[in-house]
Amino acid sequence: MDILLVVSAFNSLSQRVYAELSDEGHRVDVVLASHGADAVRAAVQEVRPELVVAPMLKSALPEDVWQQHTCLIVHPGPPGDRGPSSLDWAIAQEAPEWGVTVLQAEAAMDAGDVWADGTFSVPPAGKSNVYRNEVADAATAAVLQAVRRYADGSYKPRPQSEPGIHVVWRDFFRQEQRRIDWERDSTQTVLRKLRGADSQPGVRDEICGREVFLHGGHPEDRLRGEPGELLATRSGAVCRATRDGAVWIPELRPRKSSGDPAPFRRPAASVLATFPAPPGSHGMPSSNDRPHWLPEIAAPLELPPDRTTWSDIRYRQHGGTGFVTFSFPGGAMSTTHCRRLLAAYRYALSRPTSVLVLGGARDFFSNGIHLNVIEASSDPAGESWSNLNAMNDLVEAVLRTTDRLVVAALGGNAAAGGVMLALAADEVWCRTGSVLNPHYRNMGLHGSEYWTYSLPRRVGAETAERLTSEALPVSAATAARIGLVDRLVPAQAQEFTAEVERLAAALADDPDLARRITAKTTARHADELQRPLAEYRRTELARMRTIFFDRNAPYHALRSAFVRKLPTGSPRPLDGAR
Repeated sequence: MDILLVVSAFNSLSQRVYAELSDEGHRVDVVLASHGADAVRAAVQEVRPELVVAPMLKSALPEDVWQQHTCLIVHPGPPGDRGPSSLDWAIAQEAPEWGVTVLQAEAAMDAGDVWADGTFSVPPAGKSNVYRNEVADAATAAVLQAVRRYADGSYKPRPQSEPGIHVVWRDFFRQEQRRIDWERDSTQTVLRKLRGADSQPGVRDEICGREVFLHGGHPEDRLRGEPGELLATRSGAVCRATRDGAVWIPELRPRKSSGDPAPFRRPAASVLATFPAPPGSHGMPSSNDRPHWLPEIAAPLELPPDRTTWSDIRYRQHGGTGFVTFSFPGGAMSTTHCRRLLAAYRYALSRPTSVLVLGGARDFFSNGIHLNVIEASSDPAGESWSNLNAMNDLVEAVLRTTDRLVVAALGGNAAAGGVMLALAADEVWCRTGSVLNPHYRNMGLHGSEYWTYSLPRRVGAETAERLTSEALPVSAATAARIGLVDRLVPAQAQEFTAEVERLAAALADDPDLARRITAKTTARHADELQRPLAEYRRTELARMRTIFFDRNAPYHALRSAFVRKLPTGSPRPLDGAR
């Protein structure tokens, strides 16, 4: 069928629905509703779709569109649930199970007939993490089922007035309901509030007399202080005391009305570094990365099992298998992230293992360089250059590892340089719900991270050219079919880490492993003789340097618009999405 996706943003769920509908043979176009009702009408007129699907929509479809076409809306709540903040309420009320509904658009919000629905268990994770995993799994399955039912023509959607469907209206979840009372709220309550707003909209609060939004939360088992007191920093995060413990907050966002030139999410410590020091504090001036008036307290790379504290990079070992796990907010990797991950990787190489797994956590693997940190820098071009070189150093270290087998385990999505980091490994294992974006074009970049070496050797030159020029999302299934991925892992998000450990242990016990390691060493040596890695890097970076240091290059405007969530592009159907 010809299907038009109408989306407020081409986000993770929209991309997954697009990719999996395409996998089933449908011709799919995408139009951004953020360009206005007229843009949606124009897309409908141009595409003349047999079906309209809205996986992620923050505004109502034009009435004339849903009256003249069958329009299916994805609602992140079970049948009968209505309102704009369903998932927020589910997390706030600690619902053990939640659902998604695919319903037909009509005048009343979320009141249309049900074409399909699904349920899932709600894990103890942030809202955006749940949205990209459990919600996306259930929603995509429901959309595919609804589309099949529509194509069949015999299915009659269920009215929500049917017995057994309990209709509940849930109002918009406001900041007043998210507010943290540091004197009274327990650590668990604070964590629930932080996790319920981890990506958007954040929890509005005050630090050092300035209003900010707090993004993300993790428990701390040892540090203590007066409720609300800032205790320490660690790897960009800040630790804050509760009445009965403490929490780590990875990111802060200054209010737009504060006058801050960078009113967007970025590492919490770097935001605090721009604030005036509290009265009575002493020490050196704050750096760009952290405030001088808080101690930096590191966590051991190999965290003991009795510790419950936050660390974004960890190493563990089981027999002959090592695991370097990492989890960065939004999958973005700053210069500092890359350098710390490279140090952890080098430590892992010093351990006596024959298999090394990179990744393996649920949610994002990596989305490449950290555009928010770059945008906040006093020298975005220079920071772009530093970040890219740090990313290249990490990828090169993986490519040059010849004494063991390296596996990249993708529990979630990956894009741009994050995909190329994965491709540097010997094997790529991917959860079946993941989406890959192996391209850079949408940010006006040629790309680096040795992609001109890694991508063609996996998929061939012709497919590599298509992937990078079309700049469209790829489902895990398609990635496996074309050679981007070696193994699909059909596990739920919560089960992915354990399944990767099982598969890695089997790989370490494989009697053919020694031969494979010898073969990869021979192949790497042959590739180096044919064209050194340094040559790939030099050629890629020459093009990227030209872009970074050209003030008129589209990259700078595209980066700023992306970070500041400003509209870009044409209101016509998404370029190349047909």
